[in-house]
Amino acid sequence: MILANKWEDYEILECGDGMKKERWGDIVLVRPDPQVIWPRATPDWGKYDALYHRSAKGGGNWDYRKSLPESWIIKYKDRRFKIRPTNFKHTGLFPEQAVNWDWFSKKIKESKRPVKVLNLFGYTGGATVAAAAAGAEVCHVDAAKGMVAWCRENAALSNLSEAPIRYIVDDCVKFVEREIRRGTKYQGIIMDPPSYGRGSKGEVWQFERDLYGLLQKCSKIFDDKGLFFLVNAYTTGVSPTVVGNLLRESMSGFSGNVSSGEVGLPISNTLNTLPCGLYARWES
Repeated sequence: MILANKWEDYEILECGDGMKKERWGDIVLVRPDPQVIWPRATPDWGKYDALYHRSAKGGGNWDYRKSLPESWIIKYKDRRFKIRPTNFKHTGLFPEQAVNWDWFSKKIKESKRPVKVLNLFGYTGGATVAAAAAGAEVCHVDAAKGMVAWCRENAALSNLSEAPIRYIVDDCVKFVEREIRRGTKYQGIIMDPPSYGRGSKGEVWQFERDLYGLLQKCSKIFDDKGLFFLVNAYTTGVSPTVVGNLLRESMSGFSGNVSSGEVGLPISNTLNTLPCGLYARWES
């Protein structure tokens, strides 16, 4: 497991009984997490600002103990991100991904050459902001218009409004197919595909069925002198080794190494860590 353990504005305070208590800047939230199957060490959650209740019918709602701002800002190193509790429990940022941001940012900086990065299923742009801050030209693609707008906000908060970032609202597979026809090449590719999703025109995505095909397509737009290819996943029941195998097969025409494993976050009140998904990395 690789740990995102360099945060100052984010912290998992404690976990138990299917929930995690987190500090986002000065605001403390309690949210469900399916990996937390151990009991809570304390009788209750103590002080917190909002707790998310999951509904038995799907979805859920926030129970606010006090009035919170609609959104607020947290920082990671020189980057800043807007946090906003959504009605599907998320906050607009996956803090465990900071360990991947640091990895590819170092590779971009140390390359000392122009680097073009494609971020697929880019969400609110944590990886896009990190890559742009490291000096890359970035193409950010997501099927949800609101998420792409949120990415633009995060870039502005990190003083990257004028950075070479393209913001694309589109189905990721169809976008890659067009890039193949155009002959576009990228030196870095990042993707965070969902378990299930729909494109901008209703296209259906299923992780187990469609990931390999997309990786194959992406290999056709990867530069011969490319630096890295990162796949993140949160699909339950999929092994990091499986995703690593798919990436290795797809990148068999390139000279590089593949590694895979879990990403995680430390839990402050114990020596334990919380697994938060998986990664597979190809690097030259």
